Amino acid sequence: MIYQINHATPYPYVSGGLISHNLAHLAARNYARQTCRRHEIWLSIPPAVLTEQTDDFGNPATFFIVQEPHRELRIRASNEVWVHPRLESSAWLTMPWNHVRDTLRTSRDAATMDAYLFTFESAYIPWEPALADYAKESFPHGRPVLEGGVELMGRLHDDFTFDPTLTTIATPLGDVMAFRRGVCQDFAHLEIGCLRSLGLAARYVSGYSSTTPPVSQQRMIDAGASHAWVSVYCSWRGWTDVDPTNNVIPCHEHIVLVLGRDFDDVSPIKGVILGGGGHNLSVAVDVVRLDEGYDDVQSG
Repeated sequence: MIYQINHATPYPYVSGGLISHNLAHLAARNYARQTCRRHEIWLSIPPAVLTEQTDDFGNPATFFIVQEPHRELRIRASNEVWVHPRLESSAWLTMPWNHVRDTLRTSRDAATMDAYLFTFESAYIPWEPALADYAKESFPHGRPVLEGGVELMGRLHDDFTFDPTLTTIATPLGDVMAFRRGVCQDFAHLEIGCLRSLGLAARYVSGYSSTTPPVSQQRMIDAGASHAWVSVYCSWRGWTDVDPTNNVIPCHEHIVLVLGRDFDDVSPIKGVILGGGGHNLSVAVDVVRLDEGYDDVQSG
């Protein structure tokens, strides 16, 4: 399937005289099941500097500096992404989770070392004993790692309520556990924290979900908005994504933008602003399917 994703972010400021240095993660990356065919970014103020680069996690990133006085900065990004069919996942065929954990600790091949980076705590996902306690139910000794990850996904979906009014990105995971409410970022951070508490590797995936699901399928939570889910390391099988917000293994309706350790690594736009007297942020996302070309899932 081919998708056109338009992402618009206006920054109106209280006063003018702005100088800003910004890093944007708004270009879709090439991923295991997708190819970015085209990307464009547009700024309402001509930047003094604009460079395209690749960050430490292999994500495309845009660095730009605005030096002209202005009262508003508008940023628009457009991506055309080809999402390839996904092979049916066989969770029971993955390695036992405790073997994956031990491999991460002892193996020094390149793929395992890359994955090992995602076993540690990070800015928004500190060590929390409550996460380990919650995770253990899904990971008895010898259980296939992906089977455990899928069950954990389902438990989070059942035990936690989607509520966009209660939390912010700064809400500690311990509070999210206590509230049992949150949004996709919270649920992704929770599943990652649970997996890492057991010594497993998990990545935060930022992207979008389609606004137009196939006939007979329900519209996903966060459809048409920025979305977040989880990628679980399964040793020789590589990485497999799971979406605890919707309790699904992502297929053609999930479009990957960037990935990192947590939201702090993949914030769509971050930077330093001089002047302005404060600003308001709003985001508008439109995801449009451009073709009708593929079956939903291919077996293999």
